[in-house]
Amino acid sequence: MKRYIKSIMTAGLLSLSLVNTSCIEETEPTSNVVTTNQMAKSSGVADALVSAIPAALNVNWSGGNSGWDYGYAAIMHIRDIMTEDAITTDGDYDWWFQWEQTYYIGPDYLVTQFVWNSYYNYVLTTNNLIDAINPETATETQLGYLGVGYACRAMYYLDMARMYEFLPNKVYPDNKNEEGNVVLNLTCPIVKVGMTEEEARVNPRATREEMATFIEEDLTEAEKYIGYLSDRRNNILPDLACVYGLKARLYMWLEDYPKAKEYARKAIETTNVTPITKEKALNPATGYNDASDFMWASTQNADTETVQMKSRNWTGWNCNETDWGYAGRYAAYFMIGKSVYDRIDDADWRKLQWKAPEGSALENLVPFLDTKYKNKLAEYSSIKFRPNAGNNTDYLIGAASAYPLMRVEEMYLIEAEAAAHSSDSEGQQLINNFMKSRNPNYNTSLTGKQLIDEIVLQKRIELWGEGQTFFDVKRLDMSVTRGYEGTNFFPACRFNTDGRPSWMNFCIVRNEENNNEGVKGYNNPDPSDNYSPWTGN
Repeated sequence: MKRYIKSIMTAGLLSLSLVNTSCIEETEPTSNVVTTNQMAKSSGVADALVSAIPAALNVNWSGGNSGWDYGYAAIMHIRDIMTEDAITTDGDYDWWFQWEQTYYIGPDYLVTQFVWNSYYNYVLTTNNLIDAINPETATETQLGYLGVGYACRAMYYLDMARMYEFLPNKVYPDNKNEEGNVVLNLTCPIVKVGMTEEEARVNPRATREEMATFIEEDLTEAEKYIGYLSDRRNNILPDLACVYGLKARLYMWLEDYPKAKEYARKAIETTNVTPITKEKALNPATGYNDASDFMWASTQNADTETVQMKSRNWTGWNCNETDWGYAGRYAAYFMIGKSVYDRIDDADWRKLQWKAPEGSALENLVPFLDTKYKNKLAEYSSIKFRPNAGNNTDYLIGAASAYPLMRVEEMYLIEAEAAAHSSDSEGQQLINNFMKSRNPNYNTSLTGKQLIDEIVLQKRIELWGEGQTFFDVKRLDMSVTRGYEGTNFFPACRFNTDGRPSWMNFCIVRNEENNNEGVKGYNNPDPSDNYSPWTGN
């Protein structure tokens, strides 16, 4: 496995005299800036630019050399395995060891560059679209596309803000990096349309307040224009409900819980999507692979680059029930942490999304795609994500799947947690109402922090494997506990933290520091090897 940063050129990118991601151009046509005159002459240009945004999520970055490289879905997976909720079986095909073991995740490594460059390439696709459309002369269709550009850019920056923002932890209690500089609440540089190379060379990390203002402004613009969008292309383009959902996520990050609750409710009332049912979720052919079940989805078809890579795609890593994916073919099983599984009530149908341990009351109730998987898979292995059409033998069909970027279930759970921060009774009512569709026996009377923890637990179970738990663990200063009696985490990653882990403050790639004076000296401290695994003593 390659560990160190490779050149930008070998990643299929062309540097503009520096390696700063704000000045990187892809060799793809999406890097071309389109003028307003060109837009007026060709109705297809805007369509091509908006198509480039969802397409960019499912491309190979490293030239096919790394098993973790399959686009945005891989970054979702990275976030999950940095918690105590998800794990990949230890073995020769575990490509996630750097993040699981907090090993080689500092500024100087390829895995750090992958995450950083991927996000700024996604931002590039949105900036190209925003730059190309003049709202004063645009058609209604183009205005709808403009709303898409602003919404997607807001999503990418909100992800990055929450991943790169330095938050206090027990390893670095003074909030200082190796150079002795305080980096508390610094996020990442904001790359805007029309920036010059000189501006890019001195582009500091935005503060939490600066980033929040930028994202909020983007979402205001998205809200203004996205109503003109007439074709969401089977939910791969956001609509107004998704904009409200992004606002709910934004205000949760900022701990503005009244606004988070308000916009979560708006998202629920605006979307036409309802919570997935037991019958749909547990169906071996349609479980969490149908874009129509999600508020916002990413989809792949047989021609998508990640599908063409066979084993290295969303289904190949998240679905254990295939004969061709890393998880299924190479036994790199994707599993739930035992301690989380044990906290799920047996009456909750969601517990049937993982292989029950031998002797469990649920052992013969889990609906496997094929009985061979019942015998083959390790205990606690996921069957939540199914191959497309239930096809476990032909990757061109089975991997041509959708995966969720936003689900309405998240909005119900944001609403419940946000309410619980100010009202026990309202938080109880909201979580009880939602959970009746998952567990008819559910009824909580917890209060205060215990109630909030309970709501977050149900959110972790509901959105397991979807890349969202990381954000709540980091926001709420929660501990990660992987070392305990009976744990199914392999020995090298059995870390137990006191509060949020230091590894949840992502590092910026060294290239950015070297070529952006605004970032130099203000990176996050390297979180590699900060913890010793639990050994049972």
